[in-house]
Amino acid sequence: MKKYKLLLQIRQAGVVAVLRGDSAEEAVKLAEKAIEGGIRVVEVTMTVPRALEAIEALSRRYQSEDPEADNYAVIGAGTVLDPETARAALMAGAEFVVSPSLNRETVMLCNRYRVPVMPGVMTIGEITAALELGVDVVKLFPGSLFSPSIIPTIRGPLPQANLMPTGGVNLANLADWIKSGAFAVGIGSDLTREAQKTGNLDLVAEKARAYIQAFRNAAGAG
Repeated sequence: MKKYKLLLQIRQAGVVAVLRGDSAEEAVKLAEKAIEGGIRVVEVTMTVPRALEAIEALSRRYQSEDPEADNYAVIGAGTVLDPETARAALMAGAEFVVSPSLNRETVMLCNRYRVPVMPGVMTIGEITAALELGVDVVKLFPGSLFSPSIIPTIRGPLPQANLMPTGGVNLANLADWIKSGAFAVGIGSDLTREAQKTGNLDLVAEKARAYIQAFRNAAGAG
């Protein structure tokens, strides 16, 4: 039941913060600001040096099961390329796993432990293969290569596919993605770029609030 509860929480949250940084400490600070701004699902990418330390620290801090609590957030691992990395992330406290591509062994590992896994896909063939492996949500990546109309186009022949566009999603097109039927959206550099450039991490919280408001407006309109 925990797996499906997590999937429901991700869907209801709507926005996944995809965080990259130069250190584990920076990733933790970015996550804290994103959560302060209202984003409740955070993906720490394995490209962050000592990423497992960041995942462990965030998992310890944000472990409330009450979505309204200040210390509530779902923490996951991103850019997971293989099952060994997936298992290490789970041991560090990650509650979901995201990959840039479809790796059969990684999906099987996550299924073994009943953990949501979201592999990156680009084609109908890849989506079908992911569904056959038991994947519940696929990451449409990079989203910048598509327009939101791709979701109803894919769901014509594959209405059972849950798609989360990541890469290229921003405040200008978030509503279109949600109204087109996206399961959720992944937000990467647009969330943190200015903050990392200026050193003013409060800009992350400010941007997070804007994303959450845009999602709520779109979801309510839908």
